[in-house]
Amino acid sequence: MALRVTFVAAAQSSPLPAERFDDDRPLDQAGWQEVQRVAAELLPLAAAELRYCSPNPRSRATGDALGYAPLVQLALRDCDMGRWRGLTIGEAMAREPQSVDAWLADPRSAPHGGEPLLAFISRVGGWLDTRPVEDGGRIVAVAEPSVIRAALVYALQAPPSTYWNIDVRSLSAVTVSGRAGRWHLRFDSTAAQPSRMT
Repeated sequence: MALRVTFVAAAQSSPLPAERFDDDRPLDQAGWQEVQRVAAELLPLAAAELRYCSPNPRSRATGDALGYAPLVQLALRDCDMGRWRGLTIGEAMAREPQSVDAWLADPRSAPHGGEPLLAFISRVGGWLDTRPVEDGGRIVAVAEPSVIRAALVYALQAPPSTYWNIDVRSLSAVTVSGRAGRWHLRFDSTAAQPSRMT
């Protein structure tokens, strides 16, 4: 029995250099405009049997704006960044350079006092593995780029360091298919895939 889970990256709420850890800001005007530009291309995903989203404001707003009426999933929340929450990576580096280096080097470390990268990947993977399986069933999940990176690392059974090499652009979509413990990256040639991951 195979299931298809399509992840859609939430629209941005700030320019990339200003992205903040565990950001809970709502979509700004540019984010809303971005959603409007691609809405027609992503609308077919609303036909999925199950529609989910991360609990943060921009994921919920993106899912609603795309017409998905998604159900919030706490397991799809961003990584808990502890005392770095709300900081950019540059700000964290300026305050605690050795701690940031340790965090980037070791997926088991949590020098910020929050969640280790390995635990984050496992949490998101656990959510993926517990989706109800129906042969040919389809799920769409609007999530933060970090959540999608974690899901892909888990699905591909890649080393945790792979997380840092995956670039997820806002409003891009990627699909994994399979079932618990046996996931495959899937590329579809449909209008519902407007952006690509590079």
